[in-house]
Amino acid sequence: MFSKLKAIAEKYDALSEKLASPETIADVAAWSRLSKEHSDLEEVTLTYREYLKTQEEMNAANEEGERETDAELKAMLLEEGQACRERLASLEEQLKILLLPKDKNDERGCTLEIRGGAGGEEAALFAYELYRMYMSYCEKHRFGWEVVDMNETELGGMKEVVVNVSGRGAYKRLKYESGVHRVQRVPETESQGRLHTSTATVAVLPEAEEIEAVVEEKDIRVDLFRSSGAGGQKVNKTETAIRITHFPTGIVVTCQDERSQLKNKEKAFRVLRARLYDYYNNIRSSAEAQNRKSLVGTGDRSERIRTYNFPQSRVTDHRIGLSLYSIDAFMMGELDEMIDALARADREAQLAASDGAE
Repeated sequence: MFSKLKAIAEKYDALSEKLASPETIADVAAWSRLSKEHSDLEEVTLTYREYLKTQEEMNAANEEGERETDAELKAMLLEEGQACRERLASLEEQLKILLLPKDKNDERGCTLEIRGGAGGEEAALFAYELYRMYMSYCEKHRFGWEVVDMNETELGGMKEVVVNVSGRGAYKRLKYESGVHRVQRVPETESQGRLHTSTATVAVLPEAEEIEAVVEEKDIRVDLFRSSGAGGQKVNKTETAIRITHFPTGIVVTCQDERSQLKNKEKAFRVLRARLYDYYNNIRSSAEAQNRKSLVGTGDRSERIRTYNFPQSRVTDHRIGLSLYSIDAFMMGELDEMIDALARADREAQLAASDGAE
């Protein structure tokens, strides 16, 4: 591990020199590329150097403590050495985490898809509440929120919705939300006060660049139609809505949110690229997925990941066994405590796997 850290620190220094050279400063593209690489190495390099400095301080304190004849000073120096030793253990854990492979999609935006599952209209109402919850969360984090397609019900629920979420790190924060979300509560229409269980599914797909998910014209069909909403709402008299069918995979994307045909087409292609990127990535990584079972689950949309129990004001994530008793705040977009815990559990699982491999 430490030979790898030394190499990273040397590369960081070399990049610092390059970034300061007049030739690099004059080349905007090269400076931007090197600056990104330099930034990626900064945290691990600074933590490694803090480790080395603490190690030197520990050795110096222990050596002086061994030579010291004054009992009080000797005890003080040995205590300082012990504090450094404890700090080293903490820094070593940090370095192990920093050296874990990064998810290449973490800094990207994403496509968020929510669909009502089992439970009829109650499931559709829950899907709408999840939509509001994620929208509030994205507003708090200043992520962009752009509806691509929304299929509402007449009672205010939502059969499905597709949203493009933009902003650096949006996928990193939302990726653990993929799966089946279960709600337990007494519906307003329930006259006898019985508890009902309904579900909604959430899918979070990383945003794909055009070069990563090339869409060939021969592989698709683009259909135009008039957009419509629940109960005849949002009806356009002109054909501005777009449906794209991708023949090789059978993926179909619809966008009818905008009144502009061009904007709908742009949004639909972004979702199509995200779905294709996810589709082909899943095929490539299926063998790897069989071998590595993360503590936070596989991300499979058929996997029940969380229960929202309204009578108990409880939200429980089944992957890590964490329960929060603040469902009202949670549904208002206060998700950070849960998401941070899931990210922590994922890192710990990766650390355990890497230690086992060694």
